[in-house]
Amino acid sequence: MNRSRARMTMRTTAQIVREYRGPALFSFGFRPFFLLAGIFSALAVPLWITALVSGGTFAGTATRDWHVHEMLFGYAPAVAVGYLMIAGANWTGHYPVAGRPLMLLTGLWFAGRAAILVAGMDNLVAASLDAAFLPVFAGTLWREQIAARNGRNLVPCIVVTLLGAANLGFHLRGLHPVAGAASERAAIGAIMLLIAIMGGRLVPSFTRNWIAHHKGGSEPAPYDRLDAGAAILTALSLAAWLVLPTEPLTGVLLGLSGLGLLFRLCRWRGWAAWREPLVWVLHLGYLWLGCGLLLLGFAICAPQMIPFSSAIHALTSGAIGVMTLAMMTRTTLSHTGRPRRVGRATVSIYLLVNAAALLRVLAPMLGNAQFYILAVSAALWSGAFGLFVLVYGPMLAAHRAASVGRQGEAK
Repeated sequence: MNRSRARMTMRTTAQIVREYRGPALFSFGFRPFFLLAGIFSALAVPLWITALVSGGTFAGTATRDWHVHEMLFGYAPAVAVGYLMIAGANWTGHYPVAGRPLMLLTGLWFAGRAAILVAGMDNLVAASLDAAFLPVFAGTLWREQIAARNGRNLVPCIVVTLLGAANLGFHLRGLHPVAGAASERAAIGAIMLLIAIMGGRLVPSFTRNWIAHHKGGSEPAPYDRLDAGAAILTALSLAAWLVLPTEPLTGVLLGLSGLGLLFRLCRWRGWAAWREPLVWVLHLGYLWLGCGLLLLGFAICAPQMIPFSSAIHALTSGAIGVMTLAMMTRTTLSHTGRPRRVGRATVSIYLLVNAAALLRVLAPMLGNAQFYILAVSAALWSGAFGLFVLVYGPMLAAHRAASVGRQGEAK
C-alpha cells in the first residue's frame, strides 16, 4: 500500500522537466550524453590512430585495449543511456531525467573516461569509477520497468546489464586471460542485439510515417513471423559467437542471421524515402548491421577471404557509428523543438561517417597502404562527430525552441 501511494505521488517526467530551472544542458538526459559522446568520439579515434602510428611514444595510455574499451564501454553506452532516458520516460511516465540525478550520472561517466585516460586501464581507482556507471544506470532502468510492470521493454534493461557485466570482465582480463576477448564479444553482441531489436521497431516505423505523409507508395511490411525469426536467429548466433567464437557452425549462424536482417531491411522499402536523409541513414545503419554479421560469418569460416578486423569494424564503425549518429541527430531535432528537417551539414555528417566506416573495413585488405587509409578513416570519423558537435551542440545546450511547449520534451 505504501509503495502504491509513493508511486501515485511521484512526479511524472513531464512535471520534472517542466519544473526544472537549471542549465538547459541538464534539462533532459539525452542532452549531456549526446554532446559528450560526440566530443569524445571526435577526439578518441584520432588519438588512438596517432598512438598507433607513433608506436606508443605519443599518448602512452591510448593503447589498443584503451581504444576498444572506450568505444564499446565509453562512447556507445553514453549514446544508449541518452536515448534510453527518453525511451524510459515514454515507457513509465515518471523517469528521473533532469537536474541533480542527471548531473551525477553524467559526472560518473566523465570521471571514468578521464581517470582511464590519465591513470591507465589497469589502475584500480580508474577501473572502479568506470565500472560503476553502467550498473548504476541499469539499476534505475530495472527499477522503473519493474515498478511500471512493463514487460514489453525488458530487452534494453537486459542489454545494459550485459554491457555492465562485460565491462567488469574487461577490467578483470589480467586475472583471466580469456576475459578480455570474451567481454569484447559480449559487448559487441549486446549492442548489435539492441540495434537489431530497437532498430527493427524504429526504422520501419519512421519509414512508414514518412511514406504515409508524403504518399510515397506501399508501406513497409508489417512485423510478422519472419521478423521474429530473424531477431531470434540473430540472438542465437551472437550467443554462439560469445561461447564458440571460432567454430564453423557459429560462422554459418552469423552469416544466416546477417542475411535474415538484410531481408528484413528490404521489406522496409527504404528506397521510397530516398529524399529524406533522416530516414535513409537509418536504413544504412541497419544495412551495416546485416553486412557486418555476414562478414563476421565469412571471417570465421573463410579467414583467408575476409580479415577478422574488417568484419568487426563493419559492426562497430559501421553499424554502431552510423546508427548512433542517425539517432542522435533525429532525437536532438525532435526533443529540442526543432522541425525534423536537415540541411547539407547533417547530410555531410552521414556521408562522412559512412565513408570512415567503409575505409576502416577496407584498410586491412590494402597491405602496406592500410596505415594511410586508417589515418584518412580517422580524419573522416573525427570530421563527422566534430560536425555533429558544431551543428547539434548548440541545440543540446540551449533551451527548447519557443515554437514547442516544454511538455513535449518527454514525448
